[in-house]
Amino acid sequence: MSDQSSDQNKNNQFTIIKDDPNDGHEGYGIGSISLENMSSVIVDPNEDKAYVDMEAMHARSAVERRVKFQSDPEAVENGKLYWIVWVTTDNGENGAYFAGVGSSHLIVDRSIKRAYKSMPEHVKHMEDSLKGKISIDNMDEHSKKLLKDFLADFEGGDMWKNSSDELKNALSE
Repeated sequence: MSDQSSDQNKNNQFTIIKDDPNDGHEGYGIGSISLENMSSVIVDPNEDKAYVDMEAMHARSAVERRVKFQSDPEAVENGKLYWIVWVTTDNGENGAYFAGVGSSHLIVDRSIKRAYKSMPEHVKHMEDSLKGKISIDNMDEHSKKLLKDFLADFEGGDMWKNSSDELKNALSE
């Protein structure tokens, strides 16, 4: 992260859980989903990097811009693989930690301005992350290592140290 510009570092932050907007209220808004404690990490195995891109929360990450999404992965058979990793944070007795992680892939072919992603897959992995599940079995080993290195180095590694053995083991396989 040290070679990145200061502007990118400002955006390279995880959203830490905030107060529950429904705290003390039993009516309107109950049952709604808060994404305040979720961040999106882009893992780019083509460039050997991982970074936070909050625009992915609205399908507007740098990877997703200026391409037309196709419902058939065959339409982008020469595309490059990317991962959007939905990372949910929480606060525990030792401080903030990575509570849930779900990964979804994208295939992007900039030369033809086409891309593929499965919206149901993205929604499922976002939901898994929000529920505190670790859902990264679909990632290749190289991409897992990039994600592990990014999370382990993030802001001195305290959040990684406070995270579950399940997450650490899943990223070490």
